[in-house]
Amino acid sequence: MRSNSSATAVRWCALGRTRQGDFEALLHHDDGTESGLVEVAASELPGFIRELELAHSPRWIWQSAAAIYPRLLAAGISIARCHDLRLCHQILRNSRYVRDRSPLLAARQWHVDLESEPPAPAASGPALFDLDVAQGGHGQLATLAEVLAEYSRQRTAVTESSHPGRLSLLLAAESAGSLIAAELAEAGIPWDAAEHDRILTAALGPRPASYAEKPALLAAAAARVREALDDPLLSLDSPPKLLRALRAAGVDTSSTSQWELAEHSHPALEPLLEYKKLSRLLTANGWAWLDEWVQCGRYRPVYVPGGVVTGRWASNGGGALQLPRALRPALRADPGWKLVIADVSQLEPRVLAAMSQDTGMAAAGRDTDLYAGIVATSSIENRDDAKLAMLGAMYGATSGDSGRLVPQLRRVFPQAMGLVDRAAELGERGGIVTTWLGRSSPEADAEWHEAQSRASAPGATRKDEDLARRSARERGRFTRNFVVQGTAAEWALAWLAEIRKQLSEFPECAESESAKGSGTVFSRRPHLAFFLHDEIIVHTPEGQAAQVAEVVRTAATRAGNLLFPTGVVDFRLDLHITDRATKH
Repeated sequence: MRSNSSATAVRWCALGRTRQGDFEALLHHDDGTESGLVEVAASELPGFIRELELAHSPRWIWQSAAAIYPRLLAAGISIARCHDLRLCHQILRNSRYVRDRSPLLAARQWHVDLESEPPAPAASGPALFDLDVAQGGHGQLATLAEVLAEYSRQRTAVTESSHPGRLSLLLAAESAGSLIAAELAEAGIPWDAAEHDRILTAALGPRPASYAEKPALLAAAAARVREALDDPLLSLDSPPKLLRALRAAGVDTSSTSQWELAEHSHPALEPLLEYKKLSRLLTANGWAWLDEWVQCGRYRPVYVPGGVVTGRWASNGGGALQLPRALRPALRADPGWKLVIADVSQLEPRVLAAMSQDTGMAAAGRDTDLYAGIVATSSIENRDDAKLAMLGAMYGATSGDSGRLVPQLRRVFPQAMGLVDRAAELGERGGIVTTWLGRSSPEADAEWHEAQSRASAPGATRKDEDLARRSARERGRFTRNFVVQGTAAEWALAWLAEIRKQLSEFPECAESESAKGSGTVFSRRPHLAFFLHDEIIVHTPEGQAAQVAEVVRTAATRAGNLLFPTGVVDFRLDLHITDRATKH
């Protein structure tokens, strides 16, 4: 099982599966030498990784943290660093920073559709390291030869790219994110099931005897709708039937969306909107959700790093990215522990200011609310309008109040607005845009190309031309936002990685003060418990809360300096220490 000893530290260790179902490892040392192949039985893998991690903390080169790391955490083992070949491959094979992508594009066994990928396998049970079976969306674990070949392709792609420093940072951040996602699921979010039940009961009525039965207040709202529409048997959960009933009652609507219904007036609409709101709560986060997702005082969602094309995370179970604010009070610290909650004020506009080096916009947000700073420039009258204008600039609004206000931003912040305008123009022409660190947008789809071809063909109609213009504008809005949202996701990953690194250095609390629901690795030290785009929550022993808060602040500054060394933009946090999250 063990390799030949070496006087120098192990820099990285590549890990792959053998055809017989065990593992092979290759150790690369600081002096450039490599140990011979190390054969590791599947049953001995946890001990091998623990020993090497304690001695050297190497970077683990493996196919997928999502396939392997949850099992290590369940065995009480955490690691410091990895290179997630699967996630990094998705970035590099699409990145326009990579000059020659053909070797990566040819390695089709590494191509994964992250957005439609099923969750990773459970990290428990008797077959803890029996990974011979297909790993959900991760495929059979790669052999060591396959791992080494892909790692070589990726290193060559980065070294020969137009921005090797940026791409290296992006791959390190993405790989750190793969570890953090598994750790978030292992530690879980401290969750007060009794408070959740109280919130549901107050909103919906007492819990019914079965999932099939509607709670009293939801049933009452449905009854008021049926009465107002004079249809006692109407199924409110069938959009076609509901739409026909509304039209029969004189409500001339083309859909049952709440936004369109709000434009009409009828006695049925107020209880209908109430019904839709309550039904959404029951369906998404009702008692069935509570029974499935909250166990032993923890809510453990399944995160998918890079699950959105911009690099934002997705969720493949539990809906962590769509938790309604009404349920936030159920997120609570264990006795003797605290929650350090922090979100970044106006993350995407600040990222835009940093990318474009727009010193005017940077100054507007320095040490203050960015929207208030825009008002202080006298370009826009109030904060609400400033926010509306900025969102319009990043999402491509051309009409309404946003469309009216965006030109004012162009006059005051020409560099920032020029950056997103150029991204939109490129997208409208079918071009590809790239984030600050190197994640590129998808190519224009077949529908876009078909619309443009039909509009330019002989005999094209006015309808063809309108469709082509509309398709081009939609793609322009996408690429306009892609560069900002994607770079904001990169900043957030750097922030998370720095927080994680500093928290790992905290001393453990006493066993008697542990948060036992957080599992072996995280029960006795502060740890990340929640992440949502620009917000994090750390669960920490009460005595370390103030120090943790400082870590979170410092990490934001370091993440900003890492991506944007000029330091022209500050990343301001709204941070507080509390026992229980609030609705805000």
